[in-house]
Amino acid sequence: MHHSTTLAAARPAGGEQAQPLLTLREKLAYGLGDVGNGFMFDLGQIYLLKFYTDTLGLPPAAAGGVFFFTKLFDALADFSVGTWVDRRRNIGPRGKFRPFILFGAVPLGLATLASFWQPGFSPDGTLLWAYFSYMLFGLIYSIVNIPYGSMIAAMTQDPVERAQLAAWRQGGSNLALLITTVCFVPLLAWVPTSQQGALWVVGGFALVGVLLQLFCYANIHERIGQPEAAQRQAPPFPLMAGVRAIGRNTPLLLLCLVNLLTFSAFNVKLVAQVYYCQYVLRDIGILPYMGFFSMGCVFLGVACVPWLSKHHGKKVTFVLGCAIWALGDLCNYFWPTPGALPFILFSCLAFFGSALVNSLYWAFASDAVEYGEWRTGLRTEGMVYSFFTFSRKLSQAIAGSLPGVVLAWVGYRPNSIQTPTAEHGITLLMFIYPGLLALLTLVIWWCFYRLDEVRYEAILLALQQRQQKPTATGYRA
Repeated sequence: MHHSTTLAAARPAGGEQAQPLLTLREKLAYGLGDVGNGFMFDLGQIYLLKFYTDTLGLPPAAAGGVFFFTKLFDALADFSVGTWVDRRRNIGPRGKFRPFILFGAVPLGLATLASFWQPGFSPDGTLLWAYFSYMLFGLIYSIVNIPYGSMIAAMTQDPVERAQLAAWRQGGSNLALLITTVCFVPLLAWVPTSQQGALWVVGGFALVGVLLQLFCYANIHERIGQPEAAQRQAPPFPLMAGVRAIGRNTPLLLLCLVNLLTFSAFNVKLVAQVYYCQYVLRDIGILPYMGFFSMGCVFLGVACVPWLSKHHGKKVTFVLGCAIWALGDLCNYFWPTPGALPFILFSCLAFFGSALVNSLYWAFASDAVEYGEWRTGLRTEGMVYSFFTFSRKLSQAIAGSLPGVVLAWVGYRPNSIQTPTAEHGITLLMFIYPGLLALLTLVIWWCFYRLDEVRYEAILLALQQRQQKPTATGYRA
């Protein structure tokens, strides 16, 4: 089925001029923005637990608790930031979302450095510092990332271009993941041996990340939902009206559920692979090679998403990705073979499937903005996106805490040979947990998701026909 549309000019901002197609420079800049985000986020998501257990000397369960509770805090911060963004008044020429990227980039880089600093405190003081520094990072990351993610709905309403933007973003995210996975450990070996040696490497990643975010800010534009000059002083919609609108947005709620499953699965896999390579394969040096080949397959998956989405629809592409992901991980567990090559090949298959899944989340979230506006009369990009990222932070809380709990349960001992029980626990985290959650996601999405391309186009046309006028409450409908 062919899903190409001509809606690039649909529902123009201000109701007067058709919106132009996105330029290649805009798509590239938007993708590079997530490279910048990923340089800072991925360091914490992949390496911070091992930094806590092996460098700071925190017990695995306590280190896992840092991730669990700080991610719950981040989830609340996300929704607060989204509400703040949507209820802003006096929006200036920089737009509704872009200023957050401009003014938050440098503080985010500094917070990244603070997360990897060894304070030299007592054990209790070190644990408190871990909580404080990672909560600070999460808060600033929310302030930058919520507006950044909301930008897709403000840049275009064309479903094909949204899928392309989502693919560019996922490509940027995966490029950051590739570079951090391949380069971080070798760079650590090159820095001067010192207590704070990791800060040099983290600082380099953070600096490049900040510069890429600023490049993104300078080259993207908001086209949809910009208030006219006479409306900029209109009162924001009531907070509870926005909350009720979120509760009636069925595609968004379903999206949050499956995202909770798959993002948890993906991040547990990223954390577990560091331990798996070092203690099960007994070769930490394989991690960069694994990252290179598996992330290469991720890029291949991202490149396939626009074509698959255009010709078969986003729903079919998403379900296909879940099936391929589950196949790769479950094959790695149930048909283990000696040597690293089969492990890398099956991992490549799993990462290819995960790319089809993860690339489409941002497009689905943007579609939910129009669905919510059609259903409730309120356009709430920030609240929709922040509620979506709320589910992502919950999944990160699970992904950050679960490995620490499992490692403590199976008797993990840092920097030593592990028992067979500990090795099997690491293997379950690496393959069974993500593989089964990918299968569960496939079933849920295929059976219950209804906002396909045909229905989305009908909703968008219905929105075009509505008159833009104040409601009885005085806020814009």
